[in-house]
Amino acid sequence: MTGGARITRRVKLWRSGLIWSALNFVGGLGNLACSSILGHHLAPYPGEFGYCNTLLYFTTFLGLPLQMLNTSVIHYIAHFRSQNDEARLQGLLAGCQKLLLWATVAGSLLAIVVAEPLGRYFHFPRPSLMLAALMCGLVGWWSGFGVALCQGMAWFKRMALIGLVAVGARCLFAWTMTKRFPTAEMALSATTVSLCVNFILFYWWKDIFGHGAKKISPFNREFAQFLAATGATVAGTYFFTFGDGLVCNKYFAHNALDAYETAARFARAIPATVVPLLIVTFTSRSGSKEGAAVSDQRILLTLYAAGLACGGLGLILFRGLFVKLILGRSNAEAAAMIIPFSITMVLIGLNQAIGMWSLADRRLKMALLYGALGLTYWLTLLGVGKTPDTLLHAMPIGAGAAFALLCACWLAGRSRSA
Repeated sequence: MTGGARITRRVKLWRSGLIWSALNFVGGLGNLACSSILGHHLAPYPGEFGYCNTLLYFTTFLGLPLQMLNTSVIHYIAHFRSQNDEARLQGLLAGCQKLLLWATVAGSLLAIVVAEPLGRYFHFPRPSLMLAALMCGLVGWWSGFGVALCQGMAWFKRMALIGLVAVGARCLFAWTMTKRFPTAEMALSATTVSLCVNFILFYWWKDIFGHGAKKISPFNREFAQFLAATGATVAGTYFFTFGDGLVCNKYFAHNALDAYETAARFARAIPATVVPLLIVTFTSRSGSKEGAAVSDQRILLTLYAAGLACGGLGLILFRGLFVKLILGRSNAEAAAMIIPFSITMVLIGLNQAIGMWSLADRRLKMALLYGALGLTYWLTLLGVGKTPDTLLHAMPIGAGAAFALLCACWLAGRSRSA
């Protein structure tokens, strides 16, 4: 690739990435507004607001295998695209069409089989909750196929605009339907409707796939190794970020669950708001590890870390106001939970940065370590977090210990390679 082409691609990546980040922030405000709608409509019914949030974590849990595969495909699309290797890019896309299709079919069937027994284990009280989770999951997994391809092609502006439309659809559905049917199932259906908007991405299907490209099978030793590391990273991110939601659903009474999920709704927004910066960094790092691209990646990571710190501090300072916005009334229990929750999410956001950078940089052992730490963190919470106090004491300690270990191993690895 010529120097001019590299500069042009860098400018486009920066511009689209920052636009996506800005619009994602607006979309995040829209999602908080939707949570406020749901909080106002469901608060009079103990447990419903908590269930509508933990159902989302459960749906994501069921879809982890597909997310692992999609992340691997994103990396390779970004890699070949950055090298301007159109033949290999189109060959990979052609080869992965059938792979992603059958993986989505298999993942959907597996989810249908395991949803009910897992729902019982995590103490979801009604079969209709599992049905709503499956409907949301099926729509999300199929639309996620298109999202993965577009993310690999770095079409961040298109994704951002579609994301705003999705948020608008979610808010409108939540307002009109949960006011009449104030149940967790109907609240989750608002997310299902918003995910349907992602099918717009298939409008650009012909722009992704070329004609006459020789198919390159994605199944080789390198892809298998990277897929294993991707699986560890995706699973680790889930267990760090959302695993506690399944723990609280299993052990907490209705009132404690509602208060906990009110705090969680804001705290989880800290990494979610700035994660586009991390995704742009991942796409960029997957494509290039040299020259000016490295400087760009470090700037993006600095902005990401600054966003985490500002988000955590702002949430702690104004926690009482935020809780009142969601529930329409004060809740001292939920406001107190925000403090340890925010500290935990800042640390988890930093852990995620190390995990994603390691994956893009093909430091597979670091990626595997990140996944193992995420699983250990979740299993620890599952073992000790039987009350809100014990869970919220264990979370920042566990996240902080994982961050310290990841940093130590990262520095040790750099010193060995120096």
